[in-house]
Order: sequence, then C-alpha cells, then structure tokens
Amino acid sequence: MAEPSSDDPGAGTVSRETLTAPDPAVAAEVFPPARLGLLERYAGMLATDGVVRGLMGPREVPRLWDRHLINCGLLAPLIPEAATVADLGSGAGLPGLVLAIGRPDLQVTLVEPMARRVRFLDEACRRLELPHVEVVRGRAEEWADRRRFRVVTARALAPLGRLVDWAVPLLADDGVLLAMKGASAAAEIDDAGEQLRKWRVTAEVVTSSVPGASAATVVRVARRRAPGIG
Repeated sequence: MAEPSSDDPGAGTVSRETLTAPDPAVAAEVFPPARLGLLERYAGMLATDGVVRGLMGPREVPRLWDRHLINCGLLAPLIPEAATVADLGSGAGLPGLVLAIGRPDLQVTLVEPMARRVRFLDEACRRLELPHVEVVRGRAEEWADRRRFRVVTARALAPLGRLVDWAVPLLADDGVLLAMKGASAAAEIDDAGEQLRKWRVTAEVVTSSVPGASAATVVRVARRRAPGIG
C-alpha cells in the first residue's frame, strides 16, 4: 500500500489540536526568532504527515516541542559556525533538520536508509526551502570514509561503540561526533572503551541547557591531540 504524500487528500489528516505550542521564552533562547516560523511549519509536518507515515508516534505530538525540537536545538551551541554536518540515521530529521532550520550557516547532510523517511525529508526540505540541506539514502556503516565533516551527529541511533565505528571515519582532522544520549551516557563511554582506543579518540559527557527546558545530554567524541598541541 502506497504511503500518502503531501499531495494526497488523506495526507495530514491527523489533528493538530494536540500539538502544544512552545513556551515563547524558551523557544527564543534556543532558536533565532526569524527561524521560528519555519520550525512551526516543520512541527506541523511532524504532527500530521509524520504521524500518518509512522515517523512520529501520536503520543509524541503533545510533547513535540519540548522533547524533540527544543531538545535537538540545544545541540546547536556545540557546533562551530559554518560547519559541515552529517546527521546519521536522521529519521524524521532529528536532530539534523532541526539544526538546519535553526542554523542556516550550516551545510547539513541527512543520512537515512529507509525510503519512506527519505521521501519525507526530501519533501520537508523542498517545502521549507532549505537549499543548504542534502538528503542521502544510505546506512551509516555504508557511508563510512566517503566524505569528511566537521561535525557528525546522531540521536538514539546505536550504542556509542558502534556509533564510533561509523562516525569517526567521517570526521575531519578537527572534527567531533556529537551523540545525543540520555542517562546512560557515562556508562556507554565505559562500554565503548575498546572502540575509543581503536580510533584514538576521547569521549566526554557534555550538557546544553536553557532555563525552562530539559537539558540535552551529549557524548562528545574527538580525536586525541598530539602532545604539545593546545
């Protein structure tokens, strides 16, 4: 059975009545005011087409802003200006599409293996007019060593050890992996010791937060610096 597209009469029939508006003060702390309109349109797509296509659970819609958009937006301060970013296993665009909307200075590549998700991402980029975003269909492990990026991101994709194997070959010499994790972040670093030593990288838990929102917990993985280099 074909999935409904944005042009199908049945697309977007999930009610938006349960889509809670963001706290304006919190949203203004995380996103540039000029980008909030685009984020609201993207939130509407997630709450309608995203649910119809099985990319977003209906129960997630009421907490879409706080749990997903705001949370992903908190990754932005950890990313350098004008960086190239690869978002592995992008799914419905979390966090990659959120970062691209909030940070138009970034060049973002969304890497996603599932065709129905790729179609949604392509449509979102077209409807939101995001020329600085590229959508690539492929698995993270298949993409290893293809290109180099200043930042690689991932959210709820895989245990840290496996993610390190996929992401480090994509990193520029000064690149970092920013893996969005939860309470298990420190334990995942311990479990990934073999992979961290293999790739000669370091990992640390960092948080990003603003008043009124749940903090984002991130594992930051970077190449080890040679002795004497600051």
